[in-house]
Amino acid sequence: MLEIKNLSKLYISKKKKRVLALDDISFTLPDKGLVFIIGKSGSGKSTLLNLISGLDSITNGDIIADGNSLAKMSRRGFEKYMSSYIGFIFQDYHLLDEFTVYQNVQLAQDISNTKNNPIEVLNMVGLEDMAKRYPRELSGGQKQRVAIARALVKNPHVILADEPTGNLDIKSTKQVLDILKEISKERLVIIVSHNLKDADLYADRIIELREGKIISDRSRLAD
Repeated sequence: MLEIKNLSKLYISKKKKRVLALDDISFTLPDKGLVFIIGKSGSGKSTLLNLISGLDSITNGDIIADGNSLAKMSRRGFEKYMSSYIGFIFQDYHLLDEFTVYQNVQLAQDISNTKNNPIEVLNMVGLEDMAKRYPRELSGGQKQRVAIARALVKNPHVILADEPTGNLDIKSTKQVLDILKEISKERLVIIVSHNLKDADLYADRIIELREGKIISDRSRLAD
């Protein structure tokens, strides 16, 4: 279970202006399911994802992961949280161009110290026959599926995806979202997106942000 408790994030701009990106938000997420965080640019959705992932620091409030407070977590505990509890998927893939597909996935496995087989994980995203290729030889959709495999090989409790289909065509978008939907049957998947149509098609729950606040929180099962 992932608990967001009275979470706020304050930035100070270059002009010394205070920008409250998140303003005292709270909600609880289950151990599995597909959750969309939606909102326009500047709503705070990517900030929220960065705080959950540990890529950014909390100003006020807390994030509780399976009973463990990020605000009170030791450095060693925090490093373990980032390396194995969370898997992150970026819009721009962030693959290492000099490494093969297999090596990109294997590196994530080595960092998290899991026993998952990279080939088996690549098979889960339909890319086992691409293991020896380099990122430059792949389409955008294939690159994003490698990124999913890289996150999945860590065997994380939570997978975070920041606009994972933002650079993809319609066919590749469907492939990626179908894979993430399948993954969400066994673990929590959180997708940040501005695309309400995709959220309506795939999400188990949709949380909408505006100016750092939650303006709606609904389950598709309740629609």
